[in-house]
Amino acid sequence: MTTAAKIEFKASAQFNPVFRPVNEWRGRYRILKGSAGSGKSVNIAQDYIAKLSDPAYTGANLLVVRKIEETNRDSTFAELQAAIYRMFGPYADRFWKVNLNPLALECKITGNRIIFRGVKDQRQREKVKSITFKNGKLVWIWCEEATELLSEDVDILDDRLRGNLNELNPNLYYQITMTFNPVSATHWIKGRYFDKADPDVLAHHSTYKTNRFIDPAYFRRMERRKEEDPEGYRVYGLGEWGELGGLILTNFEVHDFKTGKDNFDAFYYGQDFGYNHADAILGVGWKDGEVYICSEIYVFEKDTEEIISLAKQNKVDQRIEMFCDSAEPDRIKTWSKAGFRAYPVKKEPGSVKAQIDWLKGRKIHIHPSCVNVLKEVQQWKWKKDPTSGLYIDEPVEFMDDAMAALRYSVERLRRGSSIEVLK
Repeated sequence: MTTAAKIEFKASAQFNPVFRPVNEWRGRYRILKGSAGSGKSVNIAQDYIAKLSDPAYTGANLLVVRKIEETNRDSTFAELQAAIYRMFGPYADRFWKVNLNPLALECKITGNRIIFRGVKDQRQREKVKSITFKNGKLVWIWCEEATELLSEDVDILDDRLRGNLNELNPNLYYQITMTFNPVSATHWIKGRYFDKADPDVLAHHSTYKTNRFIDPAYFRRMERRKEEDPEGYRVYGLGEWGELGGLILTNFEVHDFKTGKDNFDAFYYGQDFGYNHADAILGVGWKDGEVYICSEIYVFEKDTEEIISLAKQNKVDQRIEMFCDSAEPDRIKTWSKAGFRAYPVKKEPGSVKAQIDWLKGRKIHIHPSCVNVLKEVQQWKWKKDPTSGLYIDEPVEFMDDAMAALRYSVERLRRGSSIEVLK
């Protein structure tokens, strides 16, 4: 049995049958929407490693894209590396070369390479346009968390896949793969790839229920979510497009703009503290009566000192007021001692609704680099009355950490000089 055949045999035992049509598809677009835990990203990583290790695909190279380049390290890069170790076991180093800076993977059998990029701004988009490989061509692109991307980001990537492949290797083909949770029915991906038939598109759907490798505890957790958060379960449990009804904020636009503080009439930070759920810090500008969300820090399982260090690395300006959740006075004091102008937002009956009403009355601009803000705003909804089925004036308290930071960030604007802060 050849080396390639051995690789294929070992890999095939680890694939979910639901993804067989995906892995056999040779059309230009593979668009995979699904629930959390459906195994779609694991499958794609294994599919690419199997193909890039196979001499039949010599000359193929893969570009992996997320909106923020740095997020590849702990997601796509880690997933592909894990696939290599699953498929090659203790002999992985004989078959694949791993480079950590910059992130890259190279198959020693075929010479095929995998590189990682982001498209958060024009500079990074230009870098994508100039990608070349010493051996072969760029033939495959994987967009993970594809709902983070703008349609123009994908257009730039799509334009990179061109030219005759027959002289290089007639077995090669151009293809873009997208994997994502379908957070919003208004997303451009739905209109482009799901709402109309296209012979070049394979639109695929999967859930945790079709993942034969899912562990029983995770399965039970998702089933509990069905009862506790029916709206969220539609997206993250069933992999269905998020409903349009009940969205709290619809007055937003995602586009590039200058994020420097000098470009605004006023600038503030908002922070929602978290550990098991996200700790979110937003930099928010105010200009001509409109709100501009310029930057985000969004991290899990980090203590206050670690987040302060991260804020300094990300050039959070210590001279600018930062409004925080008043339920964590000790954390606020720690930030103040570190030199930040951190103040608690006073909570009163109806204050959350008042903050939301204020935000709903202004246009909100979101910079494309704020991927977690975008993810949350597309699914931040009002609760439904279980008896009447009508929406009530109370937000669903799930995946709303960036939204809380946004609410806090506008308190100086909303309340002006009447705001009470800790001096």
